[in-house]
Amino acid sequence: MSTTPRTTTRRTSTRRGARARAAIGTGLASALLLLTACSGPTGADDLRLEAPEPTAEEEAPAPSSTAPVECEDPLASYAPEGDLPAPGSLPSGSTMAEIRERGSLVVGVSADTLRMGSRNPLSGTIEGFDIDVLHEVSRAIFADPDRLRFRVITSGQRIEVLENGDVDLVARAFTINCERWDQIAFSAEYYHAGQKVLVARNSDAQGIDDLEGERVCAPESTTTLTRLEEYPGIEPVPAATHTQCLVLFQQGQVDAITGDDTILAGFAAQDPYAKVVGEAISDEPYGIGIPPENVDMVRFVNGVLEQMVADGTWADLYDRWLAELGPAPEPPEPVYGRAP
Repeated sequence: MSTTPRTTTRRTSTRRGARARAAIGTGLASALLLLTACSGPTGADDLRLEAPEPTAEEEAPAPSSTAPVECEDPLASYAPEGDLPAPGSLPSGSTMAEIRERGSLVVGVSADTLRMGSRNPLSGTIEGFDIDVLHEVSRAIFADPDRLRFRVITSGQRIEVLENGDVDLVARAFTINCERWDQIAFSAEYYHAGQKVLVARNSDAQGIDDLEGERVCAPESTTTLTRLEEYPGIEPVPAATHTQCLVLFQQGQVDAITGDDTILAGFAAQDPYAKVVGEAISDEPYGIGIPPENVDMVRFVNGVLEQMVADGTWADLYDRWLAELGPAPEPPEPVYGRAP
């Protein structure tokens, strides 16, 4: 993406609707905070507007004599090894057999990303596209889709929980890139998203280029926030989660939110005073995060993803959760060839 300075021909401040949003948003913001607080450690108590303290993910890596993993193509993952084994015949000593013996698959997820992973306020269950993908992995290991033990995490915790061995998998709108491959492993791409912006419905902004001088919120420790550095006229505002960005937006403390279209479409469905605008300014290939030492698990998950596409499950999940984004696209074509 070019970083050449931009000339903006028209910019109407989105602050014009801030008071109206703040008035109606106060009650909704409180409800969102209550819901988030009930769903686990999602950062609901952290609405800081100043730059956050560096996290483990942001700190410079310690010197190492080990050469970094080569990453000519970040989408290249480990190829499945034949057909998926039946749950009762998982290879002895494999990561999957150990998980089956334990009795549950521990997964890092979002509980506040509508359509992808969010807590249903009526049933209390966590549901969405990402969650149903994990249900299919559970089905392949246990012959039971519901052997999932959720750990609700923020975007900034995704790598940490994998490096620490706290979870077996992370499915949380997790963009695959080379830098992350240096720390963890990824499945093949299972959904292709793109970064857009959400603004007030009465805003004249047609995209991110029209937000010069505005305050734009994005979750800390994400590629979404980093990408705002390519737009020097924008004031980035970090928050712990996208939901916290929505709270700030509804309170009039930020003028826009940037994030993947899947996430912003869910926010627009919740907030009648908001809309998603512009063309995607990035490619966001989602993969399932996996501890790097568990290459057998990566191959297994890729087999599950292939099976979901072949039997129509992937298309069914799209229609269930993401149909408002338009007709179901072709599922991403898996890329293999990475050597352990």
